[in-house]
Amino acid sequence: MKRISILFVCMGNICRSPLAEGIFSHLVAEAGLTRRFTVDSAGTGGWHEGAPPDRRSIATTQNHAIDISGQRARRVRSSDFRDFDLILAMDRDNLAALEKIAPPEANIRLFGDIALKTGEDIPDPYYGGPAGFELVYARLLTGCSSLLETLGVERASCSGNTSSVR
Repeated sequence: MKRISILFVCMGNICRSPLAEGIFSHLVAEAGLTRRFTVDSAGTGGWHEGAPPDRRSIATTQNHAIDISGQRARRVRSSDFRDFDLILAMDRDNLAALEKIAPPEANIRLFGDIALKTGEDIPDPYYGGPAGFELVYARLLTGCSSLLETLGVERASCSGNTSSVR
């Protein structure tokens, strides 16, 4: 059975995308679907490579019984476009940055389009306080829950064909 691989992408890979990776991985584990998914996150910029998520991201997820402290920031690699079935950008700026460097066959989408169905950008909470991180957490939880429901059902009903993700 082919796994569905998802890469969440924000700018520096210390706030939004680590939150999304942690939330989605947690939901996958709770649903007993860890064998069906590969989940990772990355940034379009390399300023924080090797660093843990922002302390406020870590605190926010800890408040919800999720531990992302072991994650380390990395920059998007050219191999990601081949290795991931679905690459989800947190906002339009990162979507545009990804589209500039991606091959035509890469499946890059806006998180707000595919997961929330609203077309909204996930705001960057970096320059704000804890309330902004909680807001981002809530939007990501809603989107990740919807995404898992869609992909989990698709996987169960299509026996390995992920073409609807692409």
